[in-house]
Parts: sequence; structure tokens; C-alpha cells
Amino acid sequence: MRICQGVYMSPVETRFGTCAPNVDKALQALADLWNVTIVPGGGAAAHVLGLTTQIPVRSVYLTSGPGRRLRFGNLDVELRHAPRWQLAAPRRRAGDIIRALAWLGPAEVRSGLRAVLPVLSPENISELAEARATMPHWMAEPVSLLVAHAS
Repeated sequence: MRICQGVYMSPVETRFGTCAPNVDKALQALADLWNVTIVPGGGAAAHVLGLTTQIPVRSVYLTSGPGRRLRFGNLDVELRHAPRWQLAAPRRRAGDIIRALAWLGPAEVRSGLRAVLPVLSPENISELAEARATMPHWMAEPVSLLVAHAS
């Protein structure tokens, strides 16, 4: 099955017929192959964290590599090049929070942090604290206040 130019993957045989491989596992394999970071986009992260009830229609992932369009059977996946601060803490809750807050924007950062505060563990808060140096000012300031109140 052709995913993009020069990239092919074996389809998966199920009792329902031939299907595309699991997108998350395939993207992890591609990230390792291309030596880049690939993480779910901010809209998906905001939905998982409960910051929005909107379900993203398009599958968007952020990457440290070039932007591309991939095709997994009938599913189109868009890889968008993102700044380094949006790729912080890949595959961890703190990284999902950073991407969700970036998706919400500067006006909603404080309310977004208040909404996720009850589900944050001390480990998540320390990971957010470590990532503050790479965040833009509009996000780092409210995160610093959260860390100060959590300690």
C-alpha cells in the first residue's frame, strides 16, 4: 500500500478484508525512519483532554520534518512542520497540554489550564515546568503561575 512517494507499507488482513495499517503505529515507524518527531495536532490533543467537544475532521499531526500528505487507505493524514516548542514532551501528557493550549490560543490559555488542572499529576506539572523555557511568553507566564500554585 502506497503511503506517500517512496513509502510503502503492508496492508493488514482482517476478517473484514484488507485494511490500512494502524496510523499511530505507522507514524511512529515513519518518525523513526525519517529521524523526526511526529505528534498529534493541537485540535486532537484538546479533544482528548476534554477542552473541546469538537472532533477534528482532518487528521493533522505536527512534525519536526517537512510537511507532507500521507494516505492510509481512505484516510488522509497531514503532517505539518511545527516549531520546536510545540513538539516538546512528545508522547507525554505535558506535550499534549502544550499543543492543546497552542491550538486554543493566547485568549484561552488560562481557562484551558484551569480545566486540565484536576487531571494533572505532580509529574505532569514538573514536565510542564521543564518545557517553559521553550514556550512563547503568552503560554509560559500562565504555566509559571500554575507551577507556583501547585508547589
